[in-house]
Amino acid sequence: MGHPVRFCFRLALASGLCLGLLAAGDQGRAQPASGGGSGGSGVSTSPQLGEALSPSSPAQIALADYLRAKGVIFYGAYWCPHCFHQKVVFGQEAGNRLPYVECAKEAAAAQACEAAGVTAYPTWVMGKERKVGFLTLEELAAWTLYPGTLNPAGTAPAATTTNPPAPKTP
Repeated sequence: MGHPVRFCFRLALASGLCLGLLAAGDQGRAQPASGGGSGGSGVSTSPQLGEALSPSSPAQIALADYLRAKGVIFYGAYWCPHCFHQKVVFGQEAGNRLPYVECAKEAAAAQACEAAGVTAYPTWVMGKERKVGFLTLEELAAWTLYPGTLNPAGTAPAATTTNPPAPKTP
């Protein structure tokens, strides 16, 4: 049997989500990729989304590990800019640890995403609850009842670069 027909369209909305239609059969619930879990193997669970450029803070890594341990799943599509942005806010290492399911590359995953009721990206699923659209780290932490802190006391703010002043001429 061949691959199911997939009809996808891209629509980035101001609300931070991408819509996609997939015509596929019911294949059950998708499972996030297992690489890069809390063991830190370095293998990205979301290589299709690209790589964040900034390193992750310990708080970002802890939140990503907590989401995975809690069974939260992040459904997305490689072509969705909001999905890429969702990964980027976690930084490099934590972004690679996210419990991610790619819905637009392989037929089996697309079928599982459809069976899970995913119709827009990004979609976060925690048990029977779901959130659709881009979520800040604070929103994810509040929704999942994350017990940690995202901005530990004593953490220095990110360094900023500025242009040096122009030299004075006599």
